[in-house]
Amino acid sequence: MDDDLDSVLTAVGPRLRALRLRTAGTLAELSATTGISVSTLSRLESGHRKPTLELLLPLARAHGVPIDELVGAPPTGDPRVHLRPVVRHGMVHIPLTRRAGGLQAVKLVIPASRDTPPDLRVHEGFEWMYVLNGTVRLLLGEQDLVLHPGEAAEFDTRIPHWFGTTGDGPAELLCLFGKQGERAHLRARST
Repeated sequence: MDDDLDSVLTAVGPRLRALRLRTAGTLAELSATTGISVSTLSRLESGHRKPTLELLLPLARAHGVPIDELVGAPPTGDPRVHLRPVVRHGMVHIPLTRRAGGLQAVKLVIPASRDTPPDLRVHEGFEWMYVLNGTVRLLLGEQDLVLHPGEAAEFDTRIPHWFGTTGDGPAELLCLFGKQGERAHLRARST
């Protein structure tokens, strides 16, 4: 472990120098920006001084890079949200957001076998759904709608509703749901 730490710390100096030279900045200019003395900066870049968090934070800010870039941290993997799927009412719910409150984004996978008789429900909220694959049957109040890939629906969930497949295969949807009736804010509309 000590060898790994030493190799990481040794590589910081050349990275710092390369970042500074990329902007054609001088040690004096960097010193004025960070408050770190020119001699300390020089020793950091040459590897004669080990970097500390107190030195790396202002340097990362000055260069406009994350500290990870200064120390050559390995990639952390996929930064997107990966929450665990949940099965509810025969559908697989894959959360796409982890924000508490407000609009929630979910991918729904409705298996072809969800052929239960429609059971219209009501609850607080507002929902927007977009069909990715398959064909979806949406019962909304007195309306009986069939949605195909690329089609969307939005509705107040206080209106009795139910949705499932049309029976000819599974379906995948993207859904935005606002528990307190929040709606997606549209910034532009087509003419």
